[in-house]
Amino acid sequence: MQEGAVLEMRGIDKRFPGVYALQHVDFTLRAGEIHALMGENGAGKSTLIKVLTGVYQKDASEIFMQGTQKPLVIKSPQDAQKAGISTVYQEITLCPNLTVAENMYIGRTAGALTKWKQMNKDAQTLLTSLGIPAQATQQLASCSIAVQQMVAIARAVDMDCKVLILDEPTSSLDEQEVAKLFKLMLDLKARGVGIIFVTHFLDQVYEVCDRITVLRDGQLVGEYIIEDLPRVKLVSKMMGKELGELSDIEAKGEAVHVDTKSMPVIEVNQLESAAGIKPFDFTIRKGEVNGFTGLLGSGRSECVRAIYGADHVTGGKVKINGKEVKIKSPLDAMKHGISYLAEDRKQDGIVGDLSVRENIILALQVLMGFFKPIPRAKAEAFAKEYIKLLGIRTASADTPIKSLSGGNQQKAILARWLLANPIYLILDEPTRGIDVGTKMEIQKLVLKLASEGKSVTFISSETDKMLRTCSRLVVMRDRRVVGELSGDDLTQDKIMMTIAGGEKK
Repeated sequence: MQEGAVLEMRGIDKRFPGVYALQHVDFTLRAGEIHALMGENGAGKSTLIKVLTGVYQKDASEIFMQGTQKPLVIKSPQDAQKAGISTVYQEITLCPNLTVAENMYIGRTAGALTKWKQMNKDAQTLLTSLGIPAQATQQLASCSIAVQQMVAIARAVDMDCKVLILDEPTSSLDEQEVAKLFKLMLDLKARGVGIIFVTHFLDQVYEVCDRITVLRDGQLVGEYIIEDLPRVKLVSKMMGKELGELSDIEAKGEAVHVDTKSMPVIEVNQLESAAGIKPFDFTIRKGEVNGFTGLLGSGRSECVRAIYGADHVTGGKVKINGKEVKIKSPLDAMKHGISYLAEDRKQDGIVGDLSVRENIILALQVLMGFFKPIPRAKAEAFAKEYIKLLGIRTASADTPIKSLSGGNQQKAILARWLLANPIYLILDEPTRGIDVGTKMEIQKLVLKLASEGKSVTFISSETDKMLRTCSRLVVMRDRRVVGELSGDDLTQDKIMMTIAGGEKK
């Protein structure tokens, strides 16, 4: 093992049917360091963590821990825990109905013979030594999410962990809670614990981490000392595009003329949500295609979910055609002429057991009310029209939508929202997981809708698609709006520099 290393993973391979999730990935963690594991969606971060913790069995590789001569055999999370590897996940896995002390020692006590007084005393001593603001005897449910995270970490520390994995621990925390968690992380670092920090928040990485390992498409891009990897370079390595490398970006589609002096169709002022979105302003005019861009987890989807009422809004105002409106639910948004094609078509889009026809008319039926069913003949006519318009490949309108390919399911959901005749259409990752031909068709359709006067917000992790389609981009980082680009600034380089915080080196 390398000098000072507490963990070495060598040549990690993991395959799933039809997918090579990890390809010969190396990862080294040193004692007393905080090491960020970075990468976009599908990069392989979660798979690597699950291999290390025994959730997945590796296909090939070796894993060594400090003090071991032979490779570890990790076949379960229990094996990982015995080896000194502990994980604290984004979703708290403790028992809220038990006390803090009970959660810290659950599974390690003698049941009815447990010495409760001693257990509470030991728990309180550990909590105090780690600076965790909780009492051993209080119910866990009475603690904030941040303190619950810390209790989970305290449990891991008390089990003598050498490697602590923190998987998106700050995603539900406010700034003060994040500061408390970072203080605890730095304390553990000083004690020699190696910490793997999985996060999408760039600012947090540069605040507490010593090294960064970047994965992309299941492969190792590289390991870097934090000082040697400015944010803009980190962003480019995660996205797989170097600054100035734009030869693969096709020319933008012909832009639709937008009257920039006209009244906005949608105007948002200081809108914020319970999903952690900081107050932001946003406008879109008739016939405009704009978009939200940023790395995964930056808050781009949460912004449009706030506008649509899918997430609880905690502040701010929304105006439609100059008039303030209250949007507290998706139904409110639909009634005001807003349609939203969600990012996850399986969970938030299709109703798998219903037919293509029934899926297409669903939004219109909701608007009309279920006590006023759309006549069968009219429903058939709607389905036939949009199947033809969007080129949906299906044996018939009666085919269950779950039988269609991903691209055709996406077209059917798009048909659903077009049939509702919105004034404002939000498309969140409409081209994800579909073939190149269908992607081009959807991009052309977006521009066609704009030319017909529809206002469209387009979100995609493929920034080249957005550059070809949008006339203006709102740039997100760490759930804040950090810039807005248009005209000559609408380039890949400028997007990456804005995400990174303006760094040019």
